Amino acid sequence: MPTPRETILAALHARLSALPATALRGEVLPERVPAEGLLILRDGEPGEPEVTLSPLRYHYQHRAEIEAVVQGADRDAAFDALTVSIGTALAADRTLGGLCDWVEAEAPRPVDLPV
Repeated sequence: MPTPRETILAALHARLSALPATALRGEVLPERVPAEGLLILRDGEPGEPEVTLSPLRYHYQHRAEIEAVVQGADRDAAFDALTVSIGTALAADRTLGGLCDWVEAEAPRPVDLPV
């Protein structure tokens, strides 16, 4: 039986897989980027838990990262469209079907990579 962490990350990956871009999880950046873009979900770190004592529960703010990669002459517009589609997919169900309390995307940090 998978852990709650794994169940949530798998649900997040499934949500990303529904987008037009190719979605991978924990993979190395491939040599070729698909024309519609590439998303790589990095599992990240759960950090230190907050504890409630009655009943005893551990609450984590897990930060997973999504690498969004695009290529082409109009990559700024493609990157913008891809990040908007990620935000829209996450906003459609912030609890991933009740698996977690809240999913929220942070502002993207664009980086140019030599390919």
